[in-house]
Amino acid sequence: MIGLIGIAVVFVMVFGGYLMAGGKMAIILKSLPFEMTMIGGAAVGAFLLSNDIPAIKQTCRDLGKVFKGPRWKAGDYRDLLCLLYELIRLAKQNPVALEEHIEAPDSSEIFGRYPRVQADHEAVELICDTLRSASMNYDDPHQVEEVLEKRMDASLHHALHSSHALQTVADGLPALGIVAAVLGVIKTMASIDQPPEILGKMIGGALVGTFLGVFLAYGLVGPIAVRVKAVVEEDAHFYQLIREVLVANLHNHSPNICIEVGRQNMPHHMRPAFSDLEESLKGAKAA
Repeated sequence: MIGLIGIAVVFVMVFGGYLMAGGKMAIILKSLPFEMTMIGGAAVGAFLLSNDIPAIKQTCRDLGKVFKGPRWKAGDYRDLLCLLYELIRLAKQNPVALEEHIEAPDSSEIFGRYPRVQADHEAVELICDTLRSASMNYDDPHQVEEVLEKRMDASLHHALHSSHALQTVADGLPALGIVAAVLGVIKTMASIDQPPEILGKMIGGALVGTFLGVFLAYGLVGPIAVRVKAVVEEDAHFYQLIREVLVANLHNHSPNICIEVGRQNMPHHMRPAFSDLEESLKGAKAA
């Protein structure tokens, strides 16, 4: 919702101010289809040229994040901590019993109690791979933390590709606007024998290209790229929480201490109160 409000404010303030200053929309509306075809079409073409099919599909999906916001909510973070608590507790009590859950998480009763976490393959693989490595005596906390850090950096870099692609388009739009304006000037110069009132309209139409390129770059596409990046980085905290808890487990802390380490490393606006989380953990223990 806030994204739609932002777009509405941009349009109202820009065009509202233009009209209040005495501007007329007729020249803009008349030139808009042609200028948008040149600028927008060239921007889309450049985007297709510089990205492969998976990156294009990822960018199209990520556009929805501008309006939906981060995928993981406060309840998901709490569920993740409860899931990790159950798995760590089981690993300390009965390592053999843990194997069926980390080898087949899709059919695991523990994972099944947290369907949103279970549906995310990246989170499940991160949890299962780390716990499996610990069961194989690959339990050096510092080395495991380094491996997890590199893995999450690679995942984050991949997830940020759509933001970088959109920002590249935003950076190129002002130049494409100049290209459209130059073409408009060329058209105007071919009609130099026309009276001033006609030439004025033609020059005004040509300048719409410059306006449109700058407006799209800094009023729409650039902010969208920034918002996508912010949402992706916000969601990355979810996976960093997994790393913090599992590394704490490798340091042989108790399950409650591991979960408290995770709670302390959560984003502040997502962090549950200690008492609330304690109630959730009691429910998980009872289950």
